[in-house]
Amino acid sequence: MSKTFRHNAGFGKRMEYFVISRMLEQGLDVYIPLIDDNAIDAVIRKHDGTFVEVQIKARSKDVLFGDAALFAAITHEHRSNYYFVFYSHRLDKTWILSSEEFIAEAVQNKTGKNAGKRSIWFNGKSKKTQTEHPHPRFDKYLKEDFEMFR
Repeated sequence: MSKTFRHNAGFGKRMEYFVISRMLEQGLDVYIPLIDDNAIDAVIRKHDGTFVEVQIKARSKDVLFGDAALFAAITHEHRSNYYFVFYSHRLDKTWILSSEEFIAEAVQNKTGKNAGKRSIWFNGKSKKTQTEHPHPRFDKYLKEDFEMFR
């Protein structure tokens, strides 16, 4: 069965809710903005009363081989108390980076239609075995839970 445009277009929102549901299961106090015009998908109130803003990015299991954890053309400048949650559906892996960490790790395009935008590629691949794997360079950002937001 082929995927419809509606199915593909709704993937991002479904994955946002999937990640947020995992946060809620872990007891986080999560708020969801009605409008996403500031690249904020969720706001989390930490136990100390402070808040963090979260942008959730996801990659489908249906992307091209080798791109399971490629997140490209992201517009971003440093923001305090701001985090990215990157989720690869095919790898079933989650990476969490602060704004500062994202800027340090991502590549910023210098030319072309995406000049100024940032990209990060969390996976490696083996053409010989036709497998993809989390790149060890980013292991420090791999997270099984959202404990850092408590």
